[in-house]
Amino acid sequence: MSLSTIIIIITGITTYMGFKDHRFFERYKFSVSGIKAGEYYRFISSAFLHADWTHYLVNMFTLYFFGDFIVSNFGATSFLLIYFGGVFIGNYLAYYFHKDDLWYNAIGASAGVNAVVFSYVTLLPFDFIYFFAIIPIPAIIFALGYLWYTTKGTQDTYSRIGHEAHFGGAIAGVLMTIIIDYQLAVAAHPLVTILLLAALGYGFYYMQKKKVF
Repeated sequence: MSLSTIIIIITGITTYMGFKDHRFFERYKFSVSGIKAGEYYRFISSAFLHADWTHYLVNMFTLYFFGDFIVSNFGATSFLLIYFGGVFIGNYLAYYFHKDDLWYNAIGASAGVNAVVFSYVTLLPFDFIYFFAIIPIPAIIFALGYLWYTTKGTQDTYSRIGHEAHFGGAIAGVLMTIIIDYQLAVAAHPLVTILLLAALGYGFYYMQKKKVF
C-alpha cells in the first residue's frame, strides 16, 4: 500500500468522524480563536477534516495522482515533509492574514495537496496536468494560472475557499523541493524555477499590500 493511499484512508476515516461528531469537528478544525488559545495542533489537524465528500474526493484524488511520483523521486520522508510542511505553512499563512478575525476557520488538505502538486511542477514543468481530469495543460502554465487565480481570490471577502492556505501550500511545495534536491529542481529548468519564485513573490507582495491598505 502506497504512502499516499495510507494518508487517503486515514483522512477518510477522520473526515467521516467529523461528519458524525460535531464536537470532534469543532475541536480539530483550523480556528483562529482556537490557535490564539494555544491549540496549535489545529495547524495540522484541520487537514484531516473536509466539508463534504466532494471536497474530500477532489483533494485525495489529486494527492493519489501526484503523491507516488514525489515518493518515488524523493522517498517517503521527504514526501511527508512536503505534504505536512504544505499543510502547516498554508495554514500559518491563513493565520497570518486572518489573525485578527476571530471568526475565521477552515478545513481541508488542500494546502498539503498543493505542496505536492507544486513540487511536481517544479520537477516536471513541461509535463501535462489534466485540468478537471480532461483538459491537458502544461504544468507550468497551470501553476501560473492557479497562482493568479488564488492570489486574486484572497481579495474576495465572501469566498468560502481558503486561498491563503492554498497559496502557502504552493510556496512550501516549490521551496521544499529546491531544498531537498537543488540539482533536480533547479539545474534542469533554472528559468522555470525563477519564474515560479517570481510569481510566488509577487503574489505574496500583492496579498500583503492588500492586507496593509
